[in-house]
Amino acid sequence: MYLEIITPDRKIFEGEVSLVQVPGSKGMFTILKNHAPIISTLEKGTIKVEDISGKEYEFNVGGGVIENSANKVIVLVESV
Repeated sequence: MYLEIITPDRKIFEGEVSLVQVPGSKGMFTILKNHAPIISTLEKGTIKVEDISGKEYEFNVGGGVIENSANKVIVLVESV
């Protein structure tokens, strides 16, 4: 699936990933390939990403919004 993490200033991450874990407003949740469509607000916390080669990334964010549809995930965050 394709992921973009964007702040008001710049694009933080973009690429093919196998896993995205985010701090949702109702708790942490993980999005994998073929996840049901979802839109959710995010709390301050850590976004964990695993790309298709297995490399892991972590981004500390100050809240935001996530949208997943048809294996395209867009994360809009206030700050990183």
